[in-house]
Amino acid sequence: MDKLFLFDAYALIYRAYYAFIRAPRINSKGQNTSAILGFCNTLQEILSKEKPKYLGVAFDPHGLTFRNEIFPEYKAQREKTPEDILIAVPIIKDILDAMNIPVLMVEGFEADDVIGTLAKAAVGEGVETYMLTSDKDYGQLIGDTVKMYRPRHGGGYEVIGTAQINEKYGISRPSQVIDLLALMGDAADNFPGCPGVGEKTAVKLINEFDTVDNLLEHTDQLKGTD
Repeated sequence: MDKLFLFDAYALIYRAYYAFIRAPRINSKGQNTSAILGFCNTLQEILSKEKPKYLGVAFDPHGLTFRNEIFPEYKAQREKTPEDILIAVPIIKDILDAMNIPVLMVEGFEADDVIGTLAKAAVGEGVETYMLTSDKDYGQLIGDTVKMYRPRHGGGYEVIGTAQINEKYGISRPSQVIDLLALMGDAADNFPGCPGVGEKTAVKLINEFDTVDNLLEHTDQLKGTD
């Protein structure tokens, strides 16, 4: 089966930048090239090892997305992007253009949304899709022909399919990652979740009620209610 690789650009760029944080790669002009080097190493490794027939690199757009309109505090806690990364991004895009690798970006939508849309569209098209990212949010997209290709700490990659994501979170299907995070919250995105509900309680509730929507329809069955 042909392979489609979709790169979560900023997740990989940040990872590359901080991997060299104690020994930054500096060129003759004094420019920090850690993010560029790390990203290009990852790209070359995938091209030579996996030999995908299709490949695209998704970037977050400048400015806010529709999520900020719905929830203004979304990712509000995150620090400003390091200047070295801001300088590296246009160079990485130029490298991708020179290699004829599509740069994917849609105003108002995050890279997650673009990758998710393409991954779902590829189902049934005779390709196996790999989402190259360390972002746990992608777990909800996993299916028979859609997998996460997550970088490991210390090198290498972990391929995560349906069985792995279900076992990791104690759920019955990948789409329940949405419900799980809705209940327990996600500190990385500054999303508070349901007060007093941690991961263990969230897993228990999802296993009992299947979805958040069904849970809301049966709140009278929750322990502690009158």
